[in-house]
Amino acid sequence: MRVLEIGCGPGAAAREVARRIGDGQITAIDRSAAAIRLATAQNDPLIASGRLKFVHVAAEDYELAPGETRFDLAFAVRVGALDGRHPEAGRLALARITAALCPGAPLFVDGGDPIRKLWPS
Repeated sequence: MRVLEIGCGPGAAAREVARRIGDGQITAIDRSAAAIRLATAQNDPLIASGRLKFVHVAAEDYELAPGETRFDLAFAVRVGALDGRHPEAGRLALARITAALCPGAPLFVDGGDPIRKLWPS
């Protein structure tokens, strides 16, 4: 299973997913370079295992690397581009995330209560 976390901050959720994903892989992205530096510094063993990868990029700019496999699901917790606080960025981010997901793969967005489950593709 391949998982995409949007807006990972210091990497706590990504770390927990990586610990439970078995032979799967999680890629966690964030627009903050400081957050990515912190997340990377705190997760060396999981990064070395290949189960966890951090990428410094805004959701609205994210693209799969050439030849990279699409994700089976994505999630975002309190990400302004997806929870309605920044609608224009949200439209761009949703298009980029949709392109990175397998057809029919869900996107879970926690912007409060309840968590929304979207089927963007």
